[in-house]
Amino acid sequence: MDQTRETQMLAKAETLIEALPYFQRYAGRTFVVKYGGHAMGDPEAARDFAEDIVLLKAVGIDPVVVHGGGPQIGAMLAKLGVESRFVDGLRVTDKETAQIAEMVLSGAINKELVGWIAQAGGRAIGISGKDGGLVTASKVTRTSVDPDSLIEREIDLGFVGEPEFVDTALLDTLCKAGIIPVIAPIAAGADGHTYNINADTMAGAIAAALGAARLFLLTDVAGVLDKSGTLLTDLTPADIARLKEDGTIGGGMIPKLETCVQAVEAGCEAAVVLDGRVGHAMLLEFFTSRGAGTLVRAG
Repeated sequence: MDQTRETQMLAKAETLIEALPYFQRYAGRTFVVKYGGHAMGDPEAARDFAEDIVLLKAVGIDPVVVHGGGPQIGAMLAKLGVESRFVDGLRVTDKETAQIAEMVLSGAINKELVGWIAQAGGRAIGISGKDGGLVTASKVTRTSVDPDSLIEREIDLGFVGEPEFVDTALLDTLCKAGIIPVIAPIAAGADGHTYNINADTMAGAIAAALGAARLFLLTDVAGVLDKSGTLLTDLTPADIARLKEDGTIGGGMIPKLETCVQAVEAGCEAAVVLDGRVGHAMLLEFFTSRGAGTLVRAG
């Protein structure tokens, strides 16, 4: 064996040895992974993601995938000539929009992800919150203050929901059978209506209900950055409150971190925000000492 090849083989062996304590510690535990962002439209990124999920299952960890699909829903609505309107980052969803969202999320995207996992050698099944009574939704309401009258008014977002109750029985059964659940963020309410749920929120609620060892939120940024652009690798809820107050974090990162805080305070061991565009970022974050994103713990 030449020197270069021997060095490469030793590096691979060292990587496996470095990962061994993590394999041992988390065998039999659950990881909930929210997959979304622009990585969903990249076949190479999708292939890497599927391989990561299959590897987790192979080493004894139970991955549960929750996926988004906002850009794909938007593209389909535009194609059909349906105008989109947003309030606080949530799409106002009338009955027609809700039907299109369910078609895109539970149909095209869900089954595509199942296909990628199968191609990587895993066994996956595509479901939504409606299947097996997994998630019961309640209608989301928002209020706004009129700048002239200062009167607070309620805004009707239509069929936009949030998880009210999670029944993990179906997920427990699937994971024990060696099957990877792939979940579309759609759920029925007690009123019988179908609701579209933000995928981060859905993943956080499921992670909390399962008492997951990790919640991964794959997004389009490296994680939480300080004002100088340096990655913040470890945060607590108190840290997050301070960073919100001083303006270090804002925009779309705020609801993601709120999801992380809610999950860890409700029983998930830790939550991580990381860049889904980086190949195998999830494995780098979890199975090495270096890390690759921002980890949130209860304290």
